[in-house]
Amino acid sequence: MKSPWIIDMHHCGVLAILAAALLMQSPTMANCADDWLSIREVQTGDGVELYATNNQNYPITYALMIDQDKRTGPATQTISKTLPGQQSQRVMVLPRQEDSVDISCTWTIGSRDATHDDDHVYRLPYAEGESFRVLQGFESDWSHRGDEQFAIDFKMPVGTPVHAARSGIVARKEERWDQGCWDQTCDRFANFIVVLHDDGTTGEYYHLLRDGALVEVGQRVATGQRIGLSGDTGRSAEPHLHFAVYHATRSGNSQSIPISFLTAGGIVYEPRNGHYYSAVSRQDTGD
Repeated sequence: MKSPWIIDMHHCGVLAILAAALLMQSPTMANCADDWLSIREVQTGDGVELYATNNQNYPITYALMIDQDKRTGPATQTISKTLPGQQSQRVMVLPRQEDSVDISCTWTIGSRDATHDDDHVYRLPYAEGESFRVLQGFESDWSHRGDEQFAIDFKMPVGTPVHAARSGIVARKEERWDQGCWDQTCDRFANFIVVLHDDGTTGEYYHLLRDGALVEVGQRVATGQRIGLSGDTGRSAEPHLHFAVYHATRSGNSQSIPISFLTAGGIVYEPRNGHYYSAVSRQDTGD
């Protein structure tokens, strides 16, 4: 199982913005900044301008949730945008007002306008000739619902080589953790690799071994290339590889999408729980 609230729903914290009757105070930015998305404010004669900055080289989709505690009742507004790498943009202007305003933010890698190539057939994410059992396929009752509806869990021993199911650029990786358990407290300990595909979707590989990423951020990987080693880190009941393809949503989260796999037995459109699938090369089907 992936750890969606830690990995996909990157909470940048809350901006507490207090506006006095005649003076707009500077917003207090409590943790609403990280290595990817940062929000800054600029005081103007009209109020406070909010700017979003993408600190990395790859596109992100973010959402700002604005809760205004009006005397007539709470008012909530959500602003969602895609921000290219290493760019900033003005998000909005908060006018002078007496009401307090709380702003929280989420982000994920990729563009909300990405269109997946549904004709693309993926390679299984392990070595040619290897075969592993599916613990959870599409829409599994255990944990593959909602955002994870079209994820696949492959049961495999710790240290099994993980191969790229599709070519792309490594946009993010985590490999420092060495613990896992079937408890929410272990969510943040998942090691992973995120590969940004050419169509703006991402292929994501989770629960990797500590120091198990064999690629670097910014590196382009080919379909079938060995990119990591499987493990049992994060929220995990047993050693396995969690793999899915995602697109960014307007909420600043990511949604898994249905894909098909090339196997020794032909193209599989819906991996089934308990079934074994043998990997074959994509040499005859293109990248």
